[in-house]
Amino acid sequence: MTKAQALTLSDALIPGRSLARDVGLVSIFVGITAAAAQVRVPLPFTPVPITGQTFAVILCGAAIGARRGAFAQLVYLLLGSAGLPIFAGGACGLPFGPSGGYLIGFVPAAYLIGFLVERGWDRRVRTASLAMLLGNAVIYVFGLPWLAAFVGGPATKVLALGLYPFLPGDLLKLALASTLLPTAWVWVGRANGR
Repeated sequence: MTKAQALTLSDALIPGRSLARDVGLVSIFVGITAAAAQVRVPLPFTPVPITGQTFAVILCGAAIGARRGAFAQLVYLLLGSAGLPIFAGGACGLPFGPSGGYLIGFVPAAYLIGFLVERGWDRRVRTASLAMLLGNAVIYVFGLPWLAAFVGGPATKVLALGLYPFLPGDLLKLALASTLLPTAWVWVGRANGR
């Protein structure tokens, strides 16, 4: 693996390592995730709303990498749990409710996407799509069992309330993010004369 492949997009755009830079990047993505949470479409048949959060989580891990991305999502959860109204619809505090598992899944999802991006998976649409699809799957791995504890019933009910309605939007978010990142790398390469 070359040094260029080990870079995240934020590392290429803002070279150099410093605590201030890392804190700034984490803070930016905490804010982006909080803002995306306010893009909320409630569905009358499920307690889980459609939000922009998963798009923010995908971009977070992809743009700033595994550790910073996971840390940004952890800070987001801690701030919301502490009482800041930054969850979907201005919600805050504990317990998280039916959406709590999805929120917890943000941390490992951002880490996994960042881990793959740090290995160059964001340079091509196909691998970027796969990285983001895997990260999105992690969110469901945490979210669906948590939702099942709230709604009960067979697995088909949980999937009907917590997975199927969200797949079209998730595919759209994945397509957008997995196109944006390779395109951004082309622009970074041009700016650096490559």
